[in-house]
Amino acid sequence: MNTYDLILTLGSAAFFMALVAYVSYRMTRGKTEGIDEYFLAGRGLSGVFIAGSLLLTNLSAEQLIGLNGQSFVGNMSSMAWEVTAGFAAIIMAIYLLPKFLGMGISTLPEFLSQRYDETVRRMTVLLFLLGYMCVTIPSMLYSGGIAVLQLFDVPALFGLGYTESLWIVIWIVGIIGAVYAIFGGLRAVAVSDTLNGIGLVIIGFLVPILGFFALGDGNMLAGMKQIATVHPEKLNAIGSSDDAVPFFSIFTGILFANLFYWSLNQYVIQRVLGAKDLKEGQKGVLMTGFLKLLVPIFMLLPGIIAFHLYGGSLASGDLSYPKLITELLPVSLMGFFLAVLLGAVFSSFNSLLNSIATLFVLDIYQPVFAKDASEKQLIRVSKIFGTVVALISFIVAPFLMYAPDGLWSLIRQFTGFFNIPILVIVLMGMFMRTIPPIAAKIVIVFHVIAYYFFVFGLKQIFGWDHGISYIHGYGILLVIEVLFMIVMGKYRPATATKKTYRRGNVELTPWKYAIPVSVLLTSSIVWMYVLFSKIGVAYPDGIVSNWFWPVTLLLVVTTVILWRYALQAWNTRYAEYLEEYKRAQ
Repeated sequence: MNTYDLILTLGSAAFFMALVAYVSYRMTRGKTEGIDEYFLAGRGLSGVFIAGSLLLTNLSAEQLIGLNGQSFVGNMSSMAWEVTAGFAAIIMAIYLLPKFLGMGISTLPEFLSQRYDETVRRMTVLLFLLGYMCVTIPSMLYSGGIAVLQLFDVPALFGLGYTESLWIVIWIVGIIGAVYAIFGGLRAVAVSDTLNGIGLVIIGFLVPILGFFALGDGNMLAGMKQIATVHPEKLNAIGSSDDAVPFFSIFTGILFANLFYWSLNQYVIQRVLGAKDLKEGQKGVLMTGFLKLLVPIFMLLPGIIAFHLYGGSLASGDLSYPKLITELLPVSLMGFFLAVLLGAVFSSFNSLLNSIATLFVLDIYQPVFAKDASEKQLIRVSKIFGTVVALISFIVAPFLMYAPDGLWSLIRQFTGFFNIPILVIVLMGMFMRTIPPIAAKIVIVFHVIAYYFFVFGLKQIFGWDHGISYIHGYGILLVIEVLFMIVMGKYRPATATKKTYRRGNVELTPWKYAIPVSVLLTSSIVWMYVLFSKIGVAYPDGIVSNWFWPVTLLLVVTTVILWRYALQAWNTRYAEYLEEYKRAQ
């Protein structure tokens, strides 16, 4: 990249980023005075902003680089992490969201305080804070820094070493992202996320389209035909035991991990808790489920296109997406892509920063140290704490380059320390009112110790490698912990068999199409697996097998029948269920 191209790229990136910042500022100006506004956007987010913010909060540089890298060296099996998120979105929208909005909670630990006790609340906050501060936030910054370095060769451009360049990029990205979260509040984050999300979708589709043209020597259809007929096994999402994600692990671990992430992870559900009513919250969550179906197109398909274009010439699969960008994207669009890439990094980073400040202020500082603190004081403490966490993250992030098994694996393994125990104690607390607080405390302590030995300890201390994927470990420990809580609820029940929760003031009238759209989303997920299988485009003897269209037609007919039945019967039952819930509050 010559000097002119560099100036054009940086200048256009700065323009797009400034435009997003200006629009976010105009839409949020003068709206950060109260804690509800600062932490939950005044509980006034619409479905579009919820979906846009959820999508971009979830997607970041490590997925652009990591998922495309996995499809380059393997196949489409890693799409399980993305596509099956729709099931979690349905559970969140239909079952959990009415309960959370009805309670009027601001954080998940606040619910645990009402259901169990303050100690469970503190233990859960500690899990969140350690997970976010030690790995999740630094990993977002590190992955963004790596992506910028790989795409734009910063060391060569400025004559710096790799390590120095990484530190500089991380600090620049981090400071800009922190400004949104610390000084703008959740509404500013949601608005900027939605705008950047539009850009991400545009770039996400543009890259594979340009790849198809390159693969087909100017003919897009010829390029599409080539990846469907040459090495069609690369398009198979039904992973074997040797693939990145074995298909069976979807049911033993991934569904549970996604259920935690999309239903109980504070930095994700905080957007949904900010919905102006149940209807808009359900729209936003279900819309996100459909948007996640697009992820394989721009976070896995480009890796397969790169495999066909570059074969074994790349030293690492993680270089496949940067190679496509530098080779195929016109210089005139490089600035736009850089702005979108940084926007994705900013989104994940500032969402985490906003949420960790929310957890600290509302679940630790206010109830423990300042019960009578004013809203102004709480916001001030939140900004101070967010700044401290940001600075710590800037320092920790560059050291992730020394992670032995790679960033993607590190993030997935580390989140296992807190996702399953929180999932268990929340859901079991909802289903069984007799489970005592001590059961939740034991589950948290047991899981942290048992998970460490399952994933790391047995090999590090005893030199024994059991060969079982950590994803299966999710399911194994979940079953053990659920059974333990059931036993505790039966033989040592809580002294109070019913908890009285404070009521929120959010309208709980459900979206008329929530159930039918959930049916459509479920069918769409199934069809994605039909498409990327040996029945579909991974068929070894042609573009698709003879079974593809009959199976698709059967799925369409089934969906239409269930849609009509949902409108006529399930909607009525669901509205009655919510009415009974409101009366029981």
